[in-house]
Formats: sequence, structure tokens, C-alpha cells
Amino acid sequence: MRPSWLKIKLPTGKNFKEIKGILKDKRLHTVCEEALCPNIGECFEQRTATFLILGDTCTRQCGFCAVKKGMPFGINKQEPLRIAEAVWKMQLKYVVITSVTRDDLQDGGASIYAQTIKCIRECIKDCKIEVLIPDFGGVSESLEMVLDAKPDILNHNIETVPRLYAQVRPLADYKRSLKLLKNAKEKVNGLTLKSGLMLGLGEEWDEIISVMQAIRDVGCDILTLGQYLSPKRNALPIRRYYTPEEFTMLKMEGERMGFLHVESGPLVRSSYHAKAQSDSLVAKV
Repeated sequence: MRPSWLKIKLPTGKNFKEIKGILKDKRLHTVCEEALCPNIGECFEQRTATFLILGDTCTRQCGFCAVKKGMPFGINKQEPLRIAEAVWKMQLKYVVITSVTRDDLQDGGASIYAQTIKCIRECIKDCKIEVLIPDFGGVSESLEMVLDAKPDILNHNIETVPRLYAQVRPLADYKRSLKLLKNAKEKVNGLTLKSGLMLGLGEEWDEIISVMQAIRDVGCDILTLGQYLSPKRNALPIRRYYTPEEFTMLKMEGERMGFLHVESGPLVRSSYHAKAQSDSLVAKV
């Protein structure tokens, strides 16, 4: 049984229905829907969404994720334009673009990321763009392709502690992900860098602190920490529920490490309050 602090309201409201309608009309996917995000009602009602590009089928077999897994079929070259049109219609001032992992593509889908950023820039001049990218198999040229398109914030999640990678992210690599973050910070002066962790998969407290420090050491400015919630029956089980007080303690630890913003709480996800996170950094400059 889930603790009381994880109770959420059912999605309702005019904006929620309108956003759902726009996404359906443009034949677009969101990670909010595909990954069964608990904040979908709140975010859609506030007219925010995290667009999922490169289809809805992931080539990885991560045990924590609800996104469909298998072998995708090709790419839709009209997807970047349709997303830009949806962003314009939704009147967004801040948008998050993420994707399934596409190990079947030579560039991992980096060119579609770049085209999506370009299309949004052409349609909406004052919209900030955050990208939540996969590791692109460690191919530096793919990372550079995305960076050359000049996103405002680049996010790549570490997700869990190194000891649990084989179980949680069997086709990913902890050191490769840290290296991607480090390379991104070194290649683009002034780039705002972001990463995050899920808690409750069996990690120890000192492991969490160690990974937080490693993320900070490669130059991350923003950190997100949230409770893992098993999205379906055959997903990895929840080993522990962290209390709101423990999330507050971790937020304080992160701030002591030097993160410019730490979003930490049971229902926090990568893109939760993303615009507010960005705004908080601007206010600190």
C-alpha cells in the first residue's frame, strides 16, 4: 500500500482535455502518457508537457520504465514540425523534448532532436527548450549534433546507483552517462546541465550521496530526485518508500554540494516544474 504522501488527484479540467486533444490531433506522444507519470493531471492543467520523439518504442530493456519496448520501425521526418505546431498551439513558453532510446539508428536519433529544436525556434521565438537525451551509445558526434542546435538546458538522467545498473539499466553504463554530462559541459560554455535519480530500487543512503556528488563534479547545475513507482506488474519492485522529510534532507545535501537547484520530493520527475527550475537559475544570476 502506498503511503499517504503519494496520493494523487485524477486528471480533470478544461486544460487537461484541451492538451490531450491537441496531442491526439497532431499524432504526438508524450512521456507523460507513455511512462504513466503521476503528475500528468497537474502538468497538463498548467499547459505543460514533455514531448516524446522518435516514436513510442524503445530499444532498451530498462526494468523501471513503462514505455513500450521492442524494435521500432523507421522515423517520421514530419515529427519535428508537428511538435513545433503543437508547441505554438499550446502557447508554451517552455518545452521539454525527450525520446525513446533508438540504438537501431546510426546517430541514435540526434538529428531528429536537432531538427525539432530548429523547428520550435522558427515557430516560437521566445520559447525555452530543454532536451532530456539518451546516451546515444556514447557516440560523441551525436551529442555534438544536439549541442550545435543550442538547447537552453541539456538533461541526461543517471537514474540509479552504479551497483544497480545491471538490474535497472542493463544496456546502459554509469561511467558512460557521467562522461556524456562532463563532455557536454566542456563543449558548451555556460550550458545549463541537469540530471536526476530515482529512489526506492534498493540503493543505500551513502550510495545516493556518492552519486549526487559525482553528478555535481561533472558540472551539473540542476538535480532532480524522486520516488520510484513501479509502473506495471512485471516492472522492478519498489524496495523502499522515502519520506518527504528524507527528500528534504537530500535537497539540503545537494545544495551544500553546490547544485544551483535541487528538485527533491516523492512525486518529482525529470521534467516536473522544469520551467520553474529554469526561472530559479535566472533569478540567481
